[in-house]
Amino acid sequence: MTHHAPPTPHTESSWRSLILREFTPKVARLTLVADPDGLLLEEGVLDGIRSQGFELIPFDDHIAFRYVYEAKFRSRWDRGEDTDLVVVLRSPSSDLTTLPYDLLQAGRKLSFNLGDLFPKLSYPVVAALDKTWFDTLFEAQAKYAQEQLGDTATKAFVLRHVFEIAPELIKQPSDLLHILLRRHYRRQRIPAILDEHLLQELRQTSLFADWPLEAIIPDAQAFFAFLQERWPVFLDRFAAEMPGEQMHVRERAPAYELPALHLPFDHPDVRIYIDNLFLEGILQPVAHDQSHELAKTWVKYGIKISPAEDRLRRVKGLLASCETSLPNEKANYREWIHFAQQWAQLNALITEGELQAETDAKIRQFTNGVDAQFLAWVKQHYGNLFNLPATDPVMLHHLPRYFAHSLPPKSKLAFLLVDGLSLDQWITLREVLHEQEPTLLFRERAVFAWIPTITSVSRQAAFAGQPPIYFSESIHTTHKEPELWTTFWEKQELSKAEVAYLKGLGNGQGDVQKIDELIAQPKLRVVGLVINKVDDIMHGMQLGSAGMHNQIRQWARQGFMRDLITLLLGKGFHIYLASDHGNIEASGVGRPSEGVVAEVRGERVRVYSDFRLRQQTEAVFPGSLAWGSVGLPANYFVLIAPNRAAFVPKNEIIVSHGGISVEELIVPFVQIERRSQ
Repeated sequence: MTHHAPPTPHTESSWRSLILREFTPKVARLTLVADPDGLLLEEGVLDGIRSQGFELIPFDDHIAFRYVYEAKFRSRWDRGEDTDLVVVLRSPSSDLTTLPYDLLQAGRKLSFNLGDLFPKLSYPVVAALDKTWFDTLFEAQAKYAQEQLGDTATKAFVLRHVFEIAPELIKQPSDLLHILLRRHYRRQRIPAILDEHLLQELRQTSLFADWPLEAIIPDAQAFFAFLQERWPVFLDRFAAEMPGEQMHVRERAPAYELPALHLPFDHPDVRIYIDNLFLEGILQPVAHDQSHELAKTWVKYGIKISPAEDRLRRVKGLLASCETSLPNEKANYREWIHFAQQWAQLNALITEGELQAETDAKIRQFTNGVDAQFLAWVKQHYGNLFNLPATDPVMLHHLPRYFAHSLPPKSKLAFLLVDGLSLDQWITLREVLHEQEPTLLFRERAVFAWIPTITSVSRQAAFAGQPPIYFSESIHTTHKEPELWTTFWEKQELSKAEVAYLKGLGNGQGDVQKIDELIAQPKLRVVGLVINKVDDIMHGMQLGSAGMHNQIRQWARQGFMRDLITLLLGKGFHIYLASDHGNIEASGVGRPSEGVVAEVRGERVRVYSDFRLRQQTEAVFPGSLAWGSVGLPANYFVLIAPNRAAFVPKNEIIVSHGGISVEELIVPFVQIERRSQ
């Protein structure tokens, strides 16, 4: 089963067209836009503006803005060059007079807001929506909104016409299950005000009196835990009803004190999701007395038979699922993130042992298609991502701002940066953590790293809270990370005494003790911890991706991560985990004979301070990619090795990073909590 996000048309009937028609090239070298609702920072609008030759800079930080503005644009104007620059003011106020005087004198002025786009709908309700849904809402407003709607009417309108939820049509359990499966499997973000409206409607009937609606409607983790509990109960009934089976239905004690609900997993609207939930590890298969008979039916992915058979079935099922859900170059970033999570599940399974020759060949061939498709998408869309709002983080440098805006006042934050951990390796780490501490709860997402996917660029951006162009002086090292981390939080009105940073971690109880002493400081509120162990394993790895997973599993079982998480939770910290880049198994194509001219001499990437030097190496390695300067300093010229290749002796197999594969560029972002009992 596959899902594609709502389309992003640019027709005259689109809300984007009302904005994009204002951007005609060569009208003014500078355009100032009041954009209190962040409309210009929607992915499709950014695509449209950039496709017409405009460059865009958000005005968030006066000093950071001035640095880029003077370096990239004022200098060009002084040379008499034309530009199409857009400066966006994203503050709640639409008052452009807060911008510097020299900009106001030089630029033409525009303003956009939600009230102009959706005049018949309640502003607070529309403002709470993810912009992904504006296409559907704009069309629905044109077709069905005959008059001005208040808050309650707008909530009902949005639920019905955007999310296809009509509470009065929810007449049986399968109706609600289908709605919640569609929502949580697709990771749809529905505003809390709409959830509250739906809850009020559902509680007016006794049909769902025994359902934990307050938990399972807004919270995907709670919903899937609910399904996991009910699955064995369903299997007992399903097995008892199989032709020729006379099976006694066993009593099962649920893990939580929930009523023994019989959920209709076999309803057609529900059943279409079940395979994917088990294949992607969202639900876990269970043992059953009649497992071999059940495995011949549609419930097979939810049944444990033997580890070898279970793995083979999942590999084949996940491969088929990935083949049907592979996004194309017109997809939005959310589709690629969803695919990356499926792809990670498959890659984690592959490393557990040998595969049948036919399956192995299929996976290798499909991998080539994934790489080609993803690279085409990255070339076209990656340049939009760093300007997207940090309220829903898409890239690593969004994370500090997300933490600052989403954490409760006076709370404590621990940011664990596991250097070099790929999404599939996170799955291995998570499995060990779950075995060690079953009460841990992982709210899993993913974000994009920076290109090139190397530590000094991507990890530094994660602690700076800014694109690499803003730390050009330290882009070849990481020694300024503590300063950048502290500076970010000082701008959020924390003092130096409230912020800490520690790196070189992951080696056992000594490091846990070191962290314990650090967080014992009475004023400490925010700590950034760099766990280097996975990156260290990678750079010494000679056994390929399978060896990486094996070593990470052994390291995780030593208990450092479990002890660290237990310590931080016990001290009241909100814990977030991320990685700065992933890694892939790569084959050598030869080492460039360039001496010391390259600023970075990585295995998957070379970086030069001179454009011509990059050109010379590019000519020697056909298929290598000269990457543009998206978010990077002007004198930072990147050359990426071809496909799954590395700048090492020919045919040498290594595990490395720096390039633009799904595995290197899309990394885990996880909130870690303890499950309430």
